[in-house]
Amino acid sequence: MARHSQLVCRHLENVSRQALAKYQHIIRQYVRNCPGVYALYRRGKLYYIGLASNLPTRLGHHLKDRHSQSWDRFSVYLTIGDTHLRELESLVLRIVKTKGNKQKGKFIKSEDLRPHFTRDAERSWQLEMQEMVGLSARPRPQAQPAAVDGRTPVLAAYIDAPLKLRARCKGETMHATVSRSGTIRFNGKVYTSPSLAGAAARKYRTCNGE
Repeated sequence: MARHSQLVCRHLENVSRQALAKYQHIIRQYVRNCPGVYALYRRGKLYYIGLASNLPTRLGHHLKDRHSQSWDRFSVYLTIGDTHLRELESLVLRIVKTKGNKQKGKFIKSEDLRPHFTRDAERSWQLEMQEMVGLSARPRPQAQPAAVDGRTPVLAAYIDAPLKLRARCKGETMHATVSRSGTIRFNGKVYTSPSLAGAAARKYRTCNGE
């Protein structure tokens, strides 16, 4: 069985700020020349996350910089090498929101799957709608539909005739019409997908079209 490479080699958790100030020479021996991730806490709540190739120096700075009065305990996690250090910090910052960090973690090469999920979920919803209203489950062959505002209507390949839609939302009945081209007209405006029309109807920024 292949052995997994180790990321964290040593750690020191939940140490008081006073201990760092008083025994910095001892802690320096533990983390000397080691890269890693550290966390600052205030009254048991995470305040700040950072990374450093020289942890003793960075922690020492936090005793007197703009964060100095905003934390009372800290933890450090020493890593073997710093190859993925910044990416690790970004990962943590995207999971946990802190008051001290001004920027959100950024991934340089990671692929965002949200557009793919939105597209695939929308296609799944389309198939469900086709089955509900008795439309053919197979897209009908046709010429490439014309784009509206640079976007091709999502329902263009599935609509053979105009279709009227009706839905209840927050006690109100809403009506929309799907044209032969696949566009959806609601409240005097034209939309190219059920998600856009649904977001407008529910006054949300995004919506899955339901």
